[in-house]
Amino acid sequence: THTHSLTPSHKTHKKTQSPIHTHKENSAFAELVKVAQETPLHSVISVQGTVQLRPGSNTNPNEPTGAVELHPTALTVLNTSQPLPFDPEQSKANEMLRMKHRYLDLRRPELQQALRLRSAVTATIRTALHRHRFVDVETPTLFKRTPGGAAEFLVPTRTPGKFYSLVQSPQQYKQLLMVGALDRYMQFARCYRDEDGRQDRQPEFTQVDLELSFTTREEVQAIIEDVLRDVFAEHLKLDLPVPFPHMTYAQAMDQYGVDKPDTRFEMHLTDVTAILANCKSVTFKAHKEVLTF
Repeated sequence: THTHSLTPSHKTHKKTQSPIHTHKENSAFAELVKVAQETPLHSVISVQGTVQLRPGSNTNPNEPTGAVELHPTALTVLNTSQPLPFDPEQSKANEMLRMKHRYLDLRRPELQQALRLRSAVTATIRTALHRHRFVDVETPTLFKRTPGGAAEFLVPTRTPGKFYSLVQSPQQYKQLLMVGALDRYMQFARCYRDEDGRQDRQPEFTQVDLELSFTTREEVQAIIEDVLRDVFAEHLKLDLPVPFPHMTYAQAMDQYGVDKPDTRFEMHLTDVTAILANCKSVTFKAHKEVLTF
C-alpha cells in the first residue's frame, strides 16, 4: 500500500491536493517529503508539477478541482507560518479572539462565501439598474454640516476651527444631479451617522441609493421589483412572481401596527371598538382609544 501526505494548496476559493508519495526512494522525492513534513500548517508554498486526473475512487465531486491533483516535482517554502491562535478551518474560537485576529477569521468558509456572495449580488444589482438607464455616480464623502437628522461625524481640517462632516446620505448631491439632467442616478453609497447601533444599521453602512426625475410611484415599484427578481433568480434560483403584493400604509397599520410588517405573522390586529362600544365593563369604559386584539 502506498503511503503519502496530502498538501492542500489554495488559490482564491479553490483547493487542490498534491500527493507526495513517501514510497518513492529517489533523492528528489526524499527531499520533497522532508520539506513537506517539516513545513508548518498554513505556510505559503510554491509547488511545481504535473496536473493529473485522480483515480476514479479518489475524485471529490464537492470540490471544483476534485477531479484532478497536482503531482509535485518541486516544492519551495515562500513563508513559514508561526503557530496560529486558532485554526480558521477547524476551530470554533470565541468571537473576541476572532475579532482580534480578523485576518484569520476571514479565511473561514462562511465569511469567504458571504463576501463573495455580496460582491456577486452588487454586480447583479448594478447590471439591472444599468438596464433601466441609471447612471452610477460616486459622490463626495466630505460635506458641510446639515441641520436635522442624526448626529454627524466631524473631520478636522488643517485650518483651525474648520471641519468637514461625513455625509449621512448623498441627498443634496443627487438632487443636484437631477437638476443637472442626469435623470436616473444610482450609487452604492457609504453613509455615516453618529448614533446608537440598530439591528439593521451601524455608524457606517452602505445603501443602494437611487434618485429619479419625472417618474411615478408605479414605475419606481416596477424597477425595484425587476432588480430583486434578478437577484433572487441568479443567486437563489428563485423565480419571484410579479407584481409583488402591495398594501397601503393604512392597511399595514391597521393589520400589523407597523409600517414595514412581516407578512408571515398571520395574527392580524382586529378593531373591536364598535363591538365593545356599549360594554358596561369599567375597564373598557376607562380607555377611550381604539381597542385592538
